[in-house]
Amino acid sequence: MILVVQRVGRAEVRVGGRASASIGAGLLVLVAVERGDGRAQAEWCARKVGELRIFPDGEGRMNRSVRDAQGAILAVSQFTLAGELRKGTRPSFSRAAPHEEAEPLFRRFVEEMRLAGLRVETGTFRAMMEVELVNEGPVTLILRRQPAARGEG
Repeated sequence: MILVVQRVGRAEVRVGGRASASIGAGLLVLVAVERGDGRAQAEWCARKVGELRIFPDGEGRMNRSVRDAQGAILAVSQFTLAGELRKGTRPSFSRAAPHEEAEPLFRRFVEEMRLAGLRVETGTFRAMMEVELVNEGPVTLILRRQPAARGEG
């Protein structure tokens, strides 16, 4: 899985010109599920996002999680993060998981965060979306969790 995590003052997703999800302060998380990803990657990423200490404490240091900051999460599926650009000028999406595999893992990722008590909104899977955000800091991180090698847990 590949995630782009952005600390935001607000974020919104629109489908067909209409708002479908929005949050105030918190995290916008763009999520790509890659071939070979499974439940372990989705669960690990959900825990990591919930625990990231990227919100300022009283002294201005990034020392608080989204939960500590009482923020929300807007998770948006974005298969284009798995795009390969090594050759040519047109991206290859061969590393992206097909939607039949990606959607259940994206939903697992979201559900794990909700089970941890986090408020999570989502974009619309497989829809053409407009994403608007106010990036604070700016703070933007890339998080990647690759499938375990054979024989690893």
